Amino acid sequence: MGNATIIFLVRVGHRLQPPLYFFISNLSFLEIWFTSSTSTKLPVILGSGRRTISLSSCFAQSYFCFALGTTEIVLLVVLSFDRYVAICQRLRYAAIMKPQLCIHLVVAAWVMGTTLLSYSLVLLYKLTFWGSNKIHHLFCDSSPLFKLSCSDTSLLGKMDSILLSFVMLGSLCLTLAFYTGILFCLLHLPGASGRKKAFTTCSSHLTTLAIAYARCIALYVHPSEHVSSQANGMVALLNTVLYPFLNPFIYSLRNKTVILARNEAIARVTIKLFALSRCISGQQFP
Repeated sequence: MGNATIIFLVRVGHRLQPPLYFFISNLSFLEIWFTSSTSTKLPVILGSGRRTISLSSCFAQSYFCFALGTTEIVLLVVLSFDRYVAICQRLRYAAIMKPQLCIHLVVAAWVMGTTLLSYSLVLLYKLTFWGSNKIHHLFCDSSPLFKLSCSDTSLLGKMDSILLSFVMLGSLCLTLAFYTGILFCLLHLPGASGRKKAFTTCSSHLTTLAIAYARCIALYVHPSEHVSSQANGMVALLNTVLYPFLNPFIYSLRNKTVILARNEAIARVTIKLFALSRCISGQQFP
Protein backbone atom coordinates (compact mmCIF):
# COMPACT_ATOMS: atom_id res chain seq x y z
CA MET A 1 0.00 0.00 0.00
CA GLY A 2 2.88 2.37 0.76
CA ASN A 3 4.54 1.73 -2.59
CA ALA A 4 1.21 2.01 -4.43
CA THR A 5 0.61 5.35 -2.67
CA ILE A 6 3.97 6.66 -3.91
CA ILE A 7 3.20 5.61 -7.49
CA PHE A 8 -0.23 7.27 -7.31
CA LEU A 9 1.17 10.53 -5.91
CA VAL A 10 3.90 10.71 -8.57
CA ARG A 11 1.30 10.17 -11.29
CA VAL A 12 -1.18 12.81 -10.08
CA GLY A 13 0.98 15.32 -8.18
CA HIS A 14 2.40 18.28 -10.10
CA ARG A 15 5.03 18.75 -7.37
CA LEU A 16 6.55 15.31 -8.06
CA GLN A 17 7.58 15.79 -11.68
CA PRO A 18 11.43 15.93 -11.31
CA PRO A 19 13.30 12.81 -12.51
CA LEU A 20 14.08 11.81 -8.90
CA TYR A 21 10.44 10.95 -8.23
CA PHE A 22 10.14 9.13 -11.56
CA PHE A 23 12.98 6.84 -10.44
CA ILE A 24 11.46 6.46 -6.96
CA SER A 25 8.10 5.46 -8.45
CA ASN A 26 9.86 2.81 -10.54
CA LEU A 27 11.62 1.57 -7.42
CA SER A 28 8.24 1.39 -5.65
CA PHE A 29 6.77 -0.55 -8.60
CA LEU A 30 9.70 -2.97 -8.39
CA GLU A 31 9.26 -3.38 -4.62
CA ILE A 32 5.62 -4.41 -5.14
CA TRP A 33 6.67 -7.17 -7.52
CA PHE A 34 9.64 -8.21 -5.38
CA THR A 35 7.43 -8.60 -2.30
CA SER A 36 4.74 -10.39 -4.31
CA SER A 37 7.23 -12.89 -5.76
CA THR A 38 8.31 -14.14 -2.33
CA SER A 39 5.75 -13.25 0.32
CA THR A 40 2.40 -14.00 -1.33
CA LYS A 41 2.95 -17.74 -0.91
CA LEU A 42 3.41 -17.40 2.87
CA PRO A 43 -0.21 -16.34 3.70
CA VAL A 44 -1.49 -19.22 1.54
CA ILE A 45 0.70 -21.68 3.43
CA LEU A 46 -0.26 -20.25 6.82
CA GLY A 47 -3.96 -20.13 5.93
CA SER A 48 -4.33 -23.55 4.32
CA GLY A 49 -1.70 -25.44 6.32
CA ARG A 50 -0.33 -27.02 3.12
CA ARG A 51 3.36 -26.21 3.12
CA THR A 52 4.00 -27.24 -0.46
CA ILE A 53 5.10 -25.57 -3.67
CA SER A 54 5.53 -27.09 -7.12
CA LEU A 55 9.02 -27.44 -8.57
CA SER A 56 8.26 -25.03 -11.44
CA SER A 57 6.86 -22.42 -9.04
CA CYS A 58 9.90 -22.84 -6.83
CA PHE A 59 12.27 -22.23 -9.77
CA ALA A 60 10.21 -19.22 -10.90
CA GLN A 61 10.25 -17.78 -7.37
CA SER A 62 14.04 -18.15 -7.17
CA TYR A 63 14.52 -16.48 -10.56
CA PHE A 64 12.21 -13.51 -9.91
CA CYS A 65 13.72 -12.92 -6.48
CA PHE A 66 17.23 -12.58 -7.88
CA ALA A 67 16.18 -10.82 -11.11
CA LEU A 68 14.16 -8.17 -9.27
CA GLY A 69 16.89 -7.81 -6.66
CA THR A 70 19.47 -7.19 -9.39
CA THR A 71 17.16 -4.63 -11.02
CA GLU A 72 16.81 -2.85 -7.68
CA ILE A 73 20.61 -2.63 -7.28
CA VAL A 74 20.93 -1.11 -10.78
CA LEU A 75 18.11 1.37 -10.03
CA LEU A 76 19.95 2.48 -6.89
CA VAL A 77 22.99 3.25 -9.07
CA VAL A 78 20.72 5.27 -11.38
CA LEU A 79 19.45 7.21 -8.36
CA SER A 80 23.07 7.89 -7.33
CA PHE A 81 23.74 9.27 -10.81
CA ASP A 82 20.63 11.45 -10.58
CA ARG A 83 21.76 12.90 -7.23
CA TYR A 84 25.25 13.52 -8.63
CA VAL A 85 23.88 15.49 -11.58
CA ALA A 86 21.37 17.36 -9.36
CA ILE A 87 24.08 18.53 -6.93
CA CYS A 88 27.23 18.82 -9.08
CA GLN A 89 25.58 19.96 -12.33
CA ARG A 90 22.66 21.97 -10.96
CA LEU A 91 22.44 24.45 -13.84
CA ARG A 92 22.53 21.66 -16.44
CA TYR A 93 20.31 19.21 -14.53
CA ALA A 94 17.20 19.75 -16.67
CA ALA A 95 19.25 19.60 -19.86
CA ILE A 96 20.98 16.34 -18.87
CA MET A 97 18.15 14.44 -17.17
CA LYS A 98 15.68 14.63 -20.04
CA PRO A 99 12.63 12.34 -20.00
CA GLN A 100 14.11 10.21 -22.80
CA LEU A 101 17.29 9.58 -20.82
CA CYS A 102 15.32 8.75 -17.66
CA ILE A 103 13.20 6.21 -19.55
CA HIS A 104 16.29 4.67 -21.16
CA LEU A 105 18.02 4.32 -17.77
CA VAL A 106 14.99 2.62 -16.22
CA VAL A 107 14.55 0.28 -19.20
CA ALA A 108 18.27 -0.59 -19.07
CA ALA A 109 17.96 -1.44 -15.36
CA TRP A 110 15.01 -3.78 -15.99
CA VAL A 111 16.68 -5.42 -19.00
CA MET A 112 19.93 -6.01 -17.08
CA GLY A 113 18.10 -7.45 -14.10
CA THR A 114 15.90 -9.84 -16.07
CA THR A 115 18.58 -11.05 -18.52
CA LEU A 116 21.66 -11.42 -16.31
CA LEU A 117 19.96 -14.06 -14.16
CA SER A 118 18.15 -15.88 -17.00
CA TYR A 119 20.92 -18.49 -17.23
CA SER A 120 20.16 -19.52 -13.63
CA LEU A 121 16.58 -20.49 -14.51
CA VAL A 122 17.80 -22.67 -17.40
CA LEU A 123 20.41 -24.42 -15.27
CA LEU A 124 17.97 -24.96 -12.40
CA TYR A 125 15.67 -26.96 -14.69
CA LYS A 126 18.60 -29.27 -15.49
CA LEU A 127 19.13 -30.22 -11.84
CA THR A 128 17.93 -33.58 -10.55
CA PHE A 129 15.93 -33.86 -7.32
CA TRP A 130 15.00 -36.93 -5.30
CA GLY A 131 15.04 -37.90 -1.66
CA SER A 132 14.40 -35.07 0.78
CA ASN A 133 12.08 -32.33 -0.49
CA LYS A 134 12.03 -30.04 2.56
CA ILE A 135 13.33 -26.50 2.03
CA HIS A 136 14.54 -25.00 5.31
CA HIS A 137 13.93 -21.46 4.19
CA LEU A 138 11.24 -18.80 3.82
CA PHE A 139 11.22 -19.09 0.02
CA CYS A 140 13.01 -20.94 -2.78
CA ASP A 141 16.45 -19.39 -2.42
CA SER A 142 19.28 -20.82 -4.50
CA SER A 143 21.40 -22.24 -1.68
CA PRO A 144 18.63 -24.45 -0.16
CA LEU A 145 17.81 -25.73 -3.66
CA PHE A 146 21.46 -26.60 -4.29
CA LYS A 147 21.54 -28.60 -1.04
CA LEU A 148 18.45 -30.61 -2.06
CA SER A 149 19.71 -31.44 -5.55
CA CYS A 150 21.49 -34.72 -6.26
CA SER A 151 23.32 -33.14 -9.20
CA ASP A 152 26.71 -31.48 -8.99
CA THR A 153 25.89 -27.85 -8.16
CA SER A 154 29.43 -26.59 -7.57
CA LEU A 155 29.67 -24.91 -10.99
CA LEU A 156 26.25 -23.28 -10.66
CA GLY A 157 27.08 -22.08 -7.16
CA LYS A 158 30.36 -20.55 -8.33
CA MET A 159 28.63 -18.86 -11.29
CA ASP A 160 25.99 -17.38 -8.97
CA SER A 161 28.64 -16.15 -6.56
CA ILE A 162 30.77 -14.58 -9.32
CA LEU A 163 27.86 -12.89 -11.09
CA LEU A 164 26.26 -11.55 -7.91
CA SER A 165 29.66 -10.35 -6.69
CA PHE A 166 30.16 -8.55 -10.00
CA VAL A 167 26.72 -6.92 -9.87
CA MET A 168 26.87 -5.81 -6.23
CA LEU A 169 30.52 -4.82 -6.01
CA GLY A 170 30.45 -3.16 -9.45
CA SER A 171 27.36 -1.15 -8.57
CA LEU A 172 28.89 -0.30 -5.19
CA CYS A 173 32.00 1.10 -6.89
CA LEU A 174 29.88 3.24 -9.22
CA THR A 175 27.79 4.48 -6.30
CA LEU A 176 30.91 5.36 -4.30
CA ALA A 177 32.32 7.19 -7.32
CA PHE A 178 29.16 9.30 -7.66
CA TYR A 179 29.03 10.09 -3.95
CA THR A 180 32.72 10.95 -3.87
CA GLY A 181 31.98 13.55 -6.55
CA ILE A 182 28.99 14.75 -4.50
CA LEU A 183 31.19 15.08 -1.40
CA PHE A 184 33.73 17.24 -3.25
CA CYS A 185 30.91 19.43 -4.58
CA LEU A 186 29.45 19.82 -1.08
CA LEU A 187 32.82 20.92 0.28
CA HIS A 188 32.96 23.69 -2.32
CA LEU A 189 29.44 24.99 -1.70
CA PRO A 190 29.61 28.56 -0.31
CA GLY A 191 26.98 28.40 2.45
CA ALA A 192 26.21 25.90 5.21
CA SER A 193 22.50 26.02 4.32
CA GLY A 194 23.24 24.78 0.80
CA ARG A 195 25.33 21.90 2.13
CA LYS A 196 22.61 20.96 4.64
CA LYS A 197 19.92 20.97 1.96
CA ALA A 198 22.01 18.82 -0.38
CA PHE A 199 22.83 16.35 2.40
CA THR A 200 19.16 16.12 3.39
CA THR A 201 18.32 15.29 -0.22
CA CYS A 202 20.82 12.41 -0.21
CA SER A 203 20.22 11.09 3.32
CA SER A 204 17.29 8.82 2.43
CA HIS A 205 19.17 7.42 -0.54
CA LEU A 206 22.25 6.74 1.61
CA THR A 207 20.08 4.95 4.19
CA THR A 208 18.55 2.72 1.53
CA LEU A 209 21.96 2.01 0.01
CA ALA A 210 23.44 1.02 3.37
CA ILE A 211 20.59 -1.43 4.06
CA ALA A 212 20.52 -2.85 0.52
CA TYR A 213 24.25 -3.53 0.19
CA ALA A 214 24.73 -4.78 3.75
CA ARG A 215 21.90 -7.31 3.50
CA CYS A 216 23.08 -8.66 0.13
CA ILE A 217 26.87 -8.67 0.33
CA ALA A 218 26.92 -10.47 3.69
CA LEU A 219 24.81 -13.33 2.33
CA TYR A 220 25.30 -13.71 -1.42
CA VAL A 221 28.87 -12.61 -2.15
CA HIS A 222 30.38 -15.26 0.12
CA PRO A 223 29.93 -18.97 -0.64
CA SER A 224 26.67 -20.28 0.80
CA GLU A 225 28.28 -23.10 2.81
CA HIS A 226 29.80 -20.52 5.16
CA VAL A 227 26.36 -19.16 6.06
CA SER A 228 24.15 -21.02 8.53
CA SER A 229 20.53 -21.74 7.64
CA GLN A 230 19.40 -19.59 10.57
CA ALA A 231 21.42 -16.59 9.33
CA ASN A 232 20.16 -17.33 5.82
CA GLY A 233 16.56 -17.23 7.04
CA MET A 234 17.04 -14.04 9.06
CA VAL A 235 18.51 -12.16 6.09
CA ALA A 236 15.74 -13.55 3.87
CA LEU A 237 13.18 -12.19 6.36
CA LEU A 238 14.84 -8.76 6.15
CA ASN A 239 14.95 -8.94 2.36
CA THR A 240 11.39 -10.04 1.71
CA VAL A 241 9.36 -8.45 4.54
CA LEU A 242 11.07 -5.81 6.66
CA TYR A 243 13.08 -3.93 4.02
CA PRO A 244 10.21 -3.54 1.49
CA PHE A 245 7.99 -2.38 4.38
CA LEU A 246 10.45 0.31 5.50
CA ASN A 247 11.47 1.47 2.03
CA PRO A 248 8.45 3.76 1.32
CA PHE A 249 8.92 5.51 4.67
CA ILE A 250 12.68 5.90 4.21
CA TYR A 251 12.40 7.20 0.68
CA SER A 252 9.26 9.21 0.24
CA LEU A 253 6.52 9.23 2.84
CA ARG A 254 8.58 11.43 5.21
CA ASN A 255 9.72 13.72 2.40
CA LYS A 256 8.23 17.23 2.72
CA THR A 257 7.47 17.49 -1.01
CA VAL A 258 5.73 14.11 -0.97
CA ILE A 259 3.76 15.07 2.14
CA LEU A 260 2.54 18.26 0.41
CA ALA A 261 1.58 16.28 -2.69
CA ARG A 262 -0.26 13.75 -0.50
CA ASN A 263 -2.20 16.50 1.29
CA GLU A 264 -3.13 18.11 -2.03
CA ALA A 265 -4.29 14.77 -3.41
CA ILE A 266 -6.40 14.10 -0.31
CA ALA A 267 -7.93 17.59 -0.58
CA ARG A 268 -8.79 17.08 -4.27
CA VAL A 269 -10.36 13.68 -3.59
CA THR A 270 -12.34 15.10 -0.65
CA ILE A 271 -13.67 17.97 -2.77
CA LYS A 272 -14.68 15.60 -5.58
CA LEU A 273 -16.42 13.22 -3.16
CA PHE A 274 -18.25 16.15 -1.56
CA ALA A 275 -19.34 17.44 -4.98
CA LEU A 276 -20.46 13.95 -5.97
CA SER A 277 -22.49 13.54 -2.78
CA ARG A 278 -24.13 16.92 -3.35
CA CYS A 279 -24.94 15.94 -6.92
CA ILE A 280 -26.45 12.61 -5.82
CA SER A 281 -28.46 14.20 -3.01
CA GLY A 282 -29.77 16.85 -5.44
CA GLN A 283 -31.09 14.15 -7.75
CA GLN A 284 -33.06 12.39 -5.03
CA PHE A 285 -36.84 12.90 -4.98
CA PRO A 286 -38.81 13.51 -1.77
